[in-house]
Amino acid sequence: MTDTLFLTSDDVDDLATPADYVAAVRDGYRQRGDGAPAEPRTALYNDEPPGLFTSYTAVLPDTGVMGGYMYAAGFGEGDAWFVTPLFDAESGEPLAVLDGASMNPFKTGAAGAVGVDALARRDASSVGVFGSGAQARGQLRAIDTVRDIDTVWIYSPTKENRESFAGEMDRRLDASVAAVSSSAAAVEGADIVVTATNAPDPVFDGDLLEPGTHVTAMGQYHPEKRELDETTVARATYVLDLRDRATQDAGSYMHAVESGAVDADHLHGELGEVVAGAVPGRTAADEITVFDSGGTGIETAAAAAMLYERAQDAGRGSTISFAPASEALTGE
Repeated sequence: MTDTLFLTSDDVDDLATPADYVAAVRDGYRQRGDGAPAEPRTALYNDEPPGLFTSYTAVLPDTGVMGGYMYAAGFGEGDAWFVTPLFDAESGEPLAVLDGASMNPFKTGAAGAVGVDALARRDASSVGVFGSGAQARGQLRAIDTVRDIDTVWIYSPTKENRESFAGEMDRRLDASVAAVSSSAAAVEGADIVVTATNAPDPVFDGDLLEPGTHVTAMGQYHPEKRELDETTVARATYVLDLRDRATQDAGSYMHAVESGAVDADHLHGELGEVVAGAVPGRTAADEITVFDSGGTGIETAAAAAMLYERAQDAGRGSTISFAPASEALTGE
């Protein structure tokens, strides 16, 4: 038997700042750029009740862990449950099982911020955000740790939601945050554009992007979901979190290739390759860049490892036991 730490959301939700998540996730992507294994999500969709059951994994050899997510979203309750197993990369033993709910917006936001730091202009100071939920919150708080943000425009279709979210972020951030009434207003003048939606169709007109804009798109992990239009894809230096997603679930990119708007080799590279210096990031001030963040085990394992170490130091969590197969399979 081996003792494994079980950590609830309450155990970990005060153990790290957005900047801490960004640092951990950046190192995770650096390891990926140096060759660490990672696989895109495996998604199983259910029609009735409608739901998604999915998982994705990564090995971070320098951190010494393996892990990822397994979660269910939708179904009868219309909610989501995130389970994060973490294993020792040398022994293979389970180190921890985390309730991944509270860390979810922070680790995903951190991946977006790593993309911003690698691809956005150094002087980027204005952000247009599409969406007003937890993921938009995580993206914005993380971006604020890598750029000196002074202006934020929030757009989502429901007026009450965007105004409430803008008010919350205006109080939290050292920036002027305001709701706007159209997608065009969110894009106009924005140095960074973030799409954190569940929209199946493009949420803005790519012709409106000004030269030098960086776009983080994180709501398109399905072949039929495309927050970005063909124009945006064609105008951009396009970076994915994992290259294999280009033919699996990166909806905007897949649609642009299928329509002929771009060639199949339009993809610039992976974020890890940029972070590790194997592929160049931004090379010109007027270059438009995109980071397509569909969610990977890289940011999940990196964040979980950080929280596991801090929880150990703080004496958090409870212990559960796992039997190795050599014991479990020898009984009568």
